[in-house]
Amino acid sequence: MAKKQETKSRRQAVREQRLKRQRQQRLITILVVAGVAIIIAGFLIYPSLQRSMAPVGEVVQITPVDRPEGEGVALGDPAAPVLVEVWSDFQCPACRNYAEGVEPLVVANYVANGKARYVYRHYPFLDDGSLSKESDQAAHASMCAADQGRFWDYHDILFANWNGENIGSFRDKRLIAFAETLNLDMDKFSACFNEGNHDEEINKDLADGNRAGVSGTPSVLVNGKILTPGRVPSFEDIAAAIDAASTSGN
Repeated sequence: MAKKQETKSRRQAVREQRLKRQRQQRLITILVVAGVAIIIAGFLIYPSLQRSMAPVGEVVQITPVDRPEGEGVALGDPAAPVLVEVWSDFQCPACRNYAEGVEPLVVANYVANGKARYVYRHYPFLDDGSLSKESDQAAHASMCAADQGRFWDYHDILFANWNGENIGSFRDKRLIAFAETLNLDMDKFSACFNEGNHDEEINKDLADGNRAGVSGTPSVLVNGKILTPGRVPSFEDIAAAIDAASTSGN
């Protein structure tokens, strides 16, 4: 009887040792996984923290430009026979070139004389793989400026200060500095920006663009028809489309 009890005690001791080793191994595994996760998170978050802590840096000034019948993100007569819409990302270099070279010609030759109405649509996508969300934040900031009737001035200062994608050009500190440079009401701007007041409008633009066939920026639609898919439209492309729409009534 005593021998059986002794054998049972040894088995129990072995079992307890085995369970103890298993618990220790699980704990070690958990600690290793957690450590790796912390290291990976550090690599991902550190660049973003570094950008957010960086000084604002130089802000390129702009001279505000007179535009015809500006209202929010739209220009021109609401009753104009042709609607021109551009889907754009403020981080997009081709959008900057378009905004500085093509857009003014469209406004001067077709919007100013009532032949077309021109509307900016948001398509922030170049920050989809970035923690900084500079495309989204720039879009939000521009809409907060629009609340004060200054969308197009903010549009201009964003493109004037672009120098690369997801590298901190449009980090929050700089977006706020742009608003200060334009002498916006900073209490109103900051409240709008911090609360994301225009999330719904920006998301709607993005969804509408996807439905319309937008897959890159800038994409221009004339009366709902997308121009030159896969290529940035020239002024001549847009002019021809506006003329054709004016003639056909479509």
